[in-house]
Amino acid sequence: MTPEQRRETIVSAALPLVAERGAAVTTAQIARAAGIGEATIFRVFDDKDALLQACILRALDPANVLSQLHSISLDQPLADRLVEALEALDAHGARIGAVIGALHASGMPHRRPRPGDDALPHRRSGTGDGDGDRGGDLSALSASRDESQAATRRAVLDLIEPDRETLRLPAEAVTDAFLGIITGRGRGPQLPAAELVDLFLYGALARP
Repeated sequence: MTPEQRRETIVSAALPLVAERGAAVTTAQIARAAGIGEATIFRVFDDKDALLQACILRALDPANVLSQLHSISLDQPLADRLVEALEALDAHGARIGAVIGALHASGMPHRRPRPGDDALPHRRSGTGDGDGDRGGDLSALSASRDESQAATRRAVLDLIEPDRETLRLPAEAVTDAFLGIITGRGRGPQLPAAELVDLFLYGALARP
């Protein structure tokens, strides 16, 4: 197993434990979940804090949700496409909330990775320029976040584009409005995805 593969194995095993227990999770528990010796963790990460930061960045990593968005069939009606997109984006947001919320609740202060942290994210295909640079300062993290948001917007726009001629507004404006609704979705009672998409596409007035 290469160092990068070992790192991925450890973070994958740690992520659900961190979401459940926050910073209270022990490296021994993570090692058991990964099927490795505890000492192996510290051959990959400088300390437990570095591993927790890597878990935060994995939760923030949009690669999985972008893959889901790209896999949505364009042969479906627009409403069905947007329901699938909303469910994928909701799940991604829930993963982020679970990890960061558990860490905060267990006493770990919320902060961005330190300059030089080994946990700074790779730029993956579809979210950046693919150069694989981990970055050495916070500007790399900020750029990665901006690239991720742009990639998500492009993926949703691709789902809306086939119906451009039937829309009252440009597809780009519809995309931004849809993503704006999702951004505020965690506040207050939540409509099921299908009902929210129906409201978004057809308005609040009952249809004859």
